[in-house]
Amino acid sequence: MPRQPAWTATLTFKAAVFIAVMCCALAALLGVLVHVSVAGQTVRDSRDKALARLDEVGRLYESGEPLPRFAGVDPAGLPASLRALAAGGERGTMVADFEGRPTMWAAGPADGRALAVRIDYTQSAATIDRLDRSILGSSVLAIGATLLVGAFAVTRVTRRLHATATVARRISAGDLDARVNDPRTKDPSRPLDEVATVSGALDTMASSLQRKLQSEQRFTADVAHELRTPLTGLSAAAELLPEGRPSELVRDRVRTMRALTEDLLEISRLDAGTERVDLAVHDLGPLAERVVRAAASTSGTVTEVRMVRDATVETDKRRLERVLGNLVANAHRHGAAPVVLSVDGPVVTVRDHGAGFPDYLLAAGPQRFRTESGGKGHGLGLTIAVGQAEVIGAELVFANAPEDDEGGGAVARLTLPEYVRLAEPDDEGPEEQEDPEEPEAPEDPAKA
Repeated sequence: MPRQPAWTATLTFKAAVFIAVMCCALAALLGVLVHVSVAGQTVRDSRDKALARLDEVGRLYESGEPLPRFAGVDPAGLPASLRALAAGGERGTMVADFEGRPTMWAAGPADGRALAVRIDYTQSAATIDRLDRSILGSSVLAIGATLLVGAFAVTRVTRRLHATATVARRISAGDLDARVNDPRTKDPSRPLDEVATVSGALDTMASSLQRKLQSEQRFTADVAHELRTPLTGLSAAAELLPEGRPSELVRDRVRTMRALTEDLLEISRLDAGTERVDLAVHDLGPLAERVVRAAASTSGTVTEVRMVRDATVETDKRRLERVLGNLVANAHRHGAAPVVLSVDGPVVTVRDHGAGFPDYLLAAGPQRFRTESGGKGHGLGLTIAVGQAEVIGAELVFANAPEDDEGGGAVARLTLPEYVRLAEPDDEGPEEQEDPEEPEAPEDPAKA
């Protein structure tokens, strides 16, 4: 079955169809009522006139006087059913064609035969036809006008609904300052319709959500900021402990707490949207190799670097190194060797050969403080990577490699905006040269 066009599902189309169907039904009902009423009255008037003439002709027939030309006994053209009715002793009328024209017949008994008269019904039939055409034309005009007015009214409503839906999508995309601001919700004296009620409810929900998120962001930032001072003192005190297993455990926990605090501060800045990028042009390949070397020197991990095609990108070096470092660290912490970082133009891919990303991460992205691999970590590394990638205008996608592709594994693909060098002025074409045939202007003797 072919798929219906998308516009057939719109409220405007459905309202137009509903209005058209109702108008057609109403016009047909009124047309039938008017037609039946007028046609019935016209038939009754013609019937009364024909019966009156039949009475006059009956008196002429009884007195033996000659009958007029529109009357006769068993005249030609008299409908058989009306002839049989009159021969049976009853009177009746009927509309039928006579010599190609509509005619009203009236017949009655006359010595076992049918005495009949006829009246030209052409004018009456024409009147009914003109009435039917007038009803049809008026119905078409009324339906068209109603459709235009209805479409205008429905379009005003759908335009407001589209505006509300647009604001809802902006809010879901992270723009918490977006509001519908329907003017009907700002004037208490005006009654609210359903669309204004929905718009007001959406604005209220957005304001409440914004307050709650801002409160949570301030709480996270305040907690992380307040923890920095005691952790600094705790770190200094831990360095004074005598060497041994207990002091190593204390120093390790302090380092973990400091790293967590710094991550929380970074996330709070990303949530606040106050980060500013420092763009510069860099070669992506050497930058990625430097990140791998830094990770190997700090954690002792080994990452294979594959250069398919180098590229020049315009990005924030510090933030890009943060993203790649988090991806490489996550691959070693939660995946399995070998870990491979590939550079193919402006696309950097980090892949391990472990169990792959969990389903929740593939469906909704990384979530804070949620890990399912059993390894160390707080689930903040990928969250920071996603936030920093968004700041530098890069696209970070998470996926799992197929099992038949070198054993599967988790794949993080970062796509950066590639830097395109503009053509140098010398490359645009040869410089214009003076025409050698054009003589030079003579020197002004006054300047000599």
